[in-house]
Amino acid sequence: MGPLAGLRIVEMAGIGPAPFAATLLADMGAELIRVDRRTATDLGLPGREAKFNVLHRGRRSLAVDLKSEQGREVVKRLVVKADGLLEGFRPGVMERLGLGPDVLLALNPKLVFGRMTGFGQEGPMAQNAGHDINYISLAGVLHAIGRRNDEPPVPPLNLIGDFGGGGMFLAFGVVCALLEAQKSGQGQIVDATMVDGAAYLMGPMFGLFAQGSWRDERGVNVLDGGAPWYNVYRTKDGKWLSVGAIEQRFYTEFVKKLGLDPAQLPAQHDRQGWPVLAQRFREVIATRTREEWEAVFTGSDACVAPVLSLAEVEQHPHNKARNTFLRRDGVLQPAPAPRFSRSEPEVGLSPRPLGADSDAVLGDWGFNAAEIAELRGAGIIGALAEER
Repeated sequence: MGPLAGLRIVEMAGIGPAPFAATLLADMGAELIRVDRRTATDLGLPGREAKFNVLHRGRRSLAVDLKSEQGREVVKRLVVKADGLLEGFRPGVMERLGLGPDVLLALNPKLVFGRMTGFGQEGPMAQNAGHDINYISLAGVLHAIGRRNDEPPVPPLNLIGDFGGGGMFLAFGVVCALLEAQKSGQGQIVDATMVDGAAYLMGPMFGLFAQGSWRDERGVNVLDGGAPWYNVYRTKDGKWLSVGAIEQRFYTEFVKKLGLDPAQLPAQHDRQGWPVLAQRFREVIATRTREEWEAVFTGSDACVAPVLSLAEVEQHPHNKARNTFLRRDGVLQPAPAPRFSRSEPEVGLSPRPLGADSDAVLGDWGFNAAEIAELRGAGIIGALAEER
């Protein structure tokens, strides 16, 4: 069982970072209950089968009508028996539902109340709608990613705001607060925001910028594709090779494996010579296929790896040896991470349809059969027929 086994967390259903945090906690063994609305909502994406929603794996779904007093009472009864709660609504939504931290912490003083927003609980933009691309823009991240300044910044999927700077920081904060609650006996609010988290991830770059080692423009720095020895190159077969030969000993190995003479090249850190280096690397790497270059660099410290597509990652020998990916219901997805020497994480339930476990969840959390029947009969719990 995972290291968080025994913890109970209530998740108020949402999209993006909060469900990602819930998945992390569920994969680590915590019991997560997802409180869904009784009908599906517009998430800006086409409808899909439950099994494809990887961010819903590992927990059961309870569908509740939160607009009703009875529905809100259901959530309150769950919270009394929970260690934590996760929510990703705009500031004030939980309060307007009568489920704000003041109310819930009064019911359960040890509750850890995890909040996930884009811009924070307060500030001029707190109530603004937004998505990952907006949050990382405000944190200075998006400006730094891409090729040259005469080309637009490149959105790095939604990995930095939603997941790295959002969900992971929420999960980390909740676990920190749960550990503190074991000592103090008191819960607290965890205020995680994607702007703050994305800014945190940029910490090293801010340090380099202050030192004068990082230019406030794209495609000219060591880690943004400006350095020819930290970049990607097209191979003969139209695929790509990643190169990260930063340290001198790794760079020397890289140049050697390419069959180039260092004496005939500009120095590694001569910025004026970077265009020449990049051109020579492009020319040489284009002479062989990606598979041929993999054979050349196998076992070396040149810091070179193939750029694998989503369709290829499962079959790479290293990923297979590490069981980095798994298939559940035929859906390829990442295995839980990190690994532990004793408390082995595992994927629990497959993603569940909306409200599929309403009766079972309430029964396990202390509701009797008559109460469950009354709630279902009144339309307080369970998905609507057309949504099941």
